[in-house]
Amino acid sequence: MTKIFMHEYYLSLAVNEARNAKNDDEVPVGAVVVLNNKIIGRGFNQVLKSNSVSAHAEIIAMNKAGEYLKNYRLVNCDLYVSVEPCYMCCMAMVHARIKNLYFGLKQPKTGAVVSIDNFFSKPEHNHNVAYKYLGECRKSKNLLVDFFAERR
Repeated sequence: MTKIFMHEYYLSLAVNEARNAKNDDEVPVGAVVVLNNKIIGRGFNQVLKSNSVSAHAEIIAMNKAGEYLKNYRLVNCDLYVSVEPCYMCCMAMVHARIKNLYFGLKQPKTGAVVSIDNFFSKPEHNHNVAYKYLGECRKSKNLLVDFFAERR
């Protein structure tokens, strides 16, 4: 599998998770954690359902990966997210030691990776998370646009 196809494939799985969030009336964001080409964690936003401010897709996916590995450190794991992560999720990635973050849609209001800040470029972090914006994912954008249009 080529790297480009691999990124598209895992991002599409994150978008599928985002659909699960939308179906539960949650903001449609999804994530998957990958280690050695195997998915070890999946998640979608569940803030309202769980009454938890931290129930973001990224956190849930990393928690499931930690359960799988029996370790909160997710060394050498990649995280694919349908939408650019917020500050909370970025810091969790640093603590988890995520190797690479890939995301498919910039988030101009809350995105801490490149949109409102460059969180991972700060030298004071004790771990560097490499990241790549994979280019605008039309499916992620459509899910968000439709979700918020339905609420207006």
